Amino acid sequence: MSYINYRTDLAVENHELLEEARARATGYIKKQKQIDRDISVTEIEIISEAGEKAFGKKMGKYITLEMEGVLEQKDGIKERAARALAEELKSFISFHYYLKVLVVGLGNEKVTPDSLGPHTVDKVKITSHLFEIFEADGDWEMANVSGFNPSVTGITGIETADVIEKITGLVKPDAVIVVDSLAAKNLKRMSTTIQISDTGIEPGAGMGNRRKAINKDTLGCKVIAIGVPTVIDSRTLIAEAAEEIEGTDLEKTRSYLENRKMDMIVTSTDIDEIIKDFSDIISNGINITLHPGIYS
Repeated sequence: MSYINYRTDLAVENHELLEEARARATGYIKKQKQIDRDISVTEIEIISEAGEKAFGKKMGKYITLEMEGVLEQKDGIKERAARALAEELKSFISFHYYLKVLVVGLGNEKVTPDSLGPHTVDKVKITSHLFEIFEADGDWEMANVSGFNPSVTGITGIETADVIEKITGLVKPDAVIVVDSLAAKNLKRMSTTIQISDTGIEPGAGMGNRRKAINKDTLGCKVIAIGVPTVIDSRTLIAEAAEEIEGTDLEKTRSYLENRKMDMIVTSTDIDEIIKDFSDIISNGINITLHPGIYS
């Protein structure tokens, strides 16, 4: 039996596909917990080459937060989601007196589905200049935080990863947090899902335009990637719809899609609101994590 090859950046969706195909995948550990009635967390840790092969992803930890009612502004959902995100971020970054972090917003601010990163960094509390002014080597209430939006190679003409590497060399942070848009296979994920991972990121992957990787190997420090699915590949969307229609010949659908040039990306009609809401949630989660004395 063959299966349609979906494009998705979400580890949790890769896991669902493996389950659907009844694959006997090994080399990973999965944990789940319910935070409250609206928010759940799935942690997938890939621990071996077998796990890498099964998921098509590098060894490391992938945490997925799923939340209901964000677009509907349900019952303080954004504040609850931000605190849940901060709690998970603590497993990647531990606050301490000397903590120094660089927050990078990947993407093109002029293209709404690709603007999550810049909008998020604009809302993060930047403090590095305060440490400079007061000649402080650390603080118990807030971390030394720098922010940077490098834009995209198509606008600057410079490889984004190279720019970030240079900035990282100047800042010399303990960790880099990179925020970017992702791709999914399910439209619902766009308004419900945040993924955190410690394996780095490839700029442009969510838009089908992979660039040089940004990870611990290239930057020389811990790299935490935070992403929200904002786009779906058109072939993936058609394949997903075909599976919902009774009597569809999936093998013919698969063959048709593979033989057609369909490099089109699809997004939600609510994408403006999705970007606003999730940049609020992620920036608040980062602020709570990095500035506990201010956002406790």
